[in-house]
Amino acid sequence: DIISEKLNIFSDNAKKRRCAVMCVAVTIHNIPEGMAVGVAFGALAGGSGVGAVAAIMLAVGIGIQNFPEGMCVAFPLRANGMGRFKSFFIGQLSGAVEIIAGVTGALAVTFASGILPYALAFSAGAMIAVVCSELIPESFAEGKIKATVGVIFGFALMMILDVAFG
Repeated sequence: DIISEKLNIFSDNAKKRRCAVMCVAVTIHNIPEGMAVGVAFGALAGGSGVGAVAAIMLAVGIGIQNFPEGMCVAFPLRANGMGRFKSFFIGQLSGAVEIIAGVTGALAVTFASGILPYALAFSAGAMIAVVCSELIPESFAEGKIKATVGVIFGFALMMILDVAFG
């Protein structure tokens, strides 16, 4: 809310303001993803034992999961009256920060690898804040049982995968 108020984004409508906050949060979330890919390829180039297959698989995995993230940005924009092309463009633009972050990550692995955990923590915190302050309360307030069950199931699945794969 602070970001949308400071930038005066959609300040006249609470639904549109939540949409703007989600767009900013997804964009911020994409920064460490790009850094992770950059770090993998930077480590590969530096000869630190990272395999080419691992770096490529990381890039492909993050690329695949970027599709639903782009939709998380584009669909609410479209639902709030923005045109098809513009909402699609902004959805894609939210992922474009990964390119800059990737180059930064590749450089950071060489010069300042100690800051990367903090950048990843910042990204995780931004997404958790949005989910806890906006999405979960909205699903409870409007009686969307399926959405609430989906959030709970998704969280449980995430925890199972985290424990199973470290």
